[in-house]
Amino acid sequence: MKLMLGLLLNLALALLLVPFGNNPTASVSSGPVTFSKDIAPIFYQRCASCHRPGEIAPMSLLSYKDARPWAKAIREKVIDRTMPPWHADPSYGHFKNDRRLPQPEIDAIVAWVDQGAKEGNPKDLPPAPQFTEGWQIGKPDVVLTMPREFDVPATGVVDYQYIVVPTNFTEDRWVQAAEIRPGNRAVVHHVIAFLASPQAQFGGGRAGGAGLEARMESLAGTAPGEQPMIMPDGIGRLVKAGSRIVLQMHYTPNGTPQKDRTSIGIIFSKKPVQQAAAGGAALNAFFVIPPGADSHEVRSSFTFREDVHIRTLMPHMHLRGKDFLYRLVYPDGTSKIILSVPRYDFNWQTRYELAEPVAAPKGSRLECVAHFDNSAKNKANPDPTKQVRWGPQTWEEMMIGFVGFTRDRQNLLASPQAASN
Repeated sequence: MKLMLGLLLNLALALLLVPFGNNPTASVSSGPVTFSKDIAPIFYQRCASCHRPGEIAPMSLLSYKDARPWAKAIREKVIDRTMPPWHADPSYGHFKNDRRLPQPEIDAIVAWVDQGAKEGNPKDLPPAPQFTEGWQIGKPDVVLTMPREFDVPATGVVDYQYIVVPTNFTEDRWVQAAEIRPGNRAVVHHVIAFLASPQAQFGGGRAGGAGLEARMESLAGTAPGEQPMIMPDGIGRLVKAGSRIVLQMHYTPNGTPQKDRTSIGIIFSKKPVQQAAAGGAALNAFFVIPPGADSHEVRSSFTFREDVHIRTLMPHMHLRGKDFLYRLVYPDGTSKIILSVPRYDFNWQTRYELAEPVAAPKGSRLECVAHFDNSAKNKANPDPTKQVRWGPQTWEEMMIGFVGFTRDRQNLLASPQAASN
């Protein structure tokens, strides 16, 4: 990605069930359903990566004592499929990070609650999942931290800050995974980590980001609902020796003076890298949404200049975003929908990872169609009486269809330097 995500809403106090590891097997037997035997395996696999101490979820689900007070809320959320959060229409495409619970797991949770949410025999508990404290990607090979704390005022609007963090890499390194860890989640709204080459002239600070998105590639980001960047074996992001990381920081004052010192953890590729991760965006920055419009349409497109395989898709709008669709149009004029998000949710910035990469021959065009609800029916709408244009602030709007891909003809095994070409 070479464009900023824009401002994102503070994380709602809600259940955050996300996938982790292999799928557990769950079924409703004729006997009693208990936490220890039937539900803990689901929570450990589906929820624990976020629902544990120190993570973004509002409560832990690692123990019966933790989970029991939330039983009725969990039942409600899994029945209506509000949780786990997943907004893609299953009619189009298959995604390896699909967070939907299989029906047998939903049935098991419902039966557990309906039967009184009993603990059962603690001896039936499976082994608790093991995590690297503070990190979802596992233990980083290196952790890079802001040189100094940033003082966040109690009130007002804080302009985007651009903090330069040296890597001190003495040789080129391939990165397979990266995760941003806010130092103070109470005031860090979103962060994007950009790569600045050793030759790049960049001063940082408040105004240092002018034109940043056009000059630098992003390495990772964090926002409500966004997961860490983890690439499959054979694909990586090249960080040249002497590069610097530029953190685009969006701070949101919360009524009392705060401090933050954010870090980014990096895991280097352990296996040979054949292809460099690449990306682009279908965006439209020249729209005007009329006051009160409940379904204003905006379109954008992105043309591939070489044969590629599409691997990830990430729609981005702000509070008035209603729905978003990606259509791939081939050079011969045929087309197919590869992602449809009929109920876009600004609180969940999901990067949809295709289960099987989609081939896009040279000349193929990615067409995006989005609709915005600027009416009073939209409860999140800051002001339905105002005309809305493109802008980075939450009360403004964006229309971006991010796309991640690899180049078919690229083979870096013999010449890693080719990644920069």
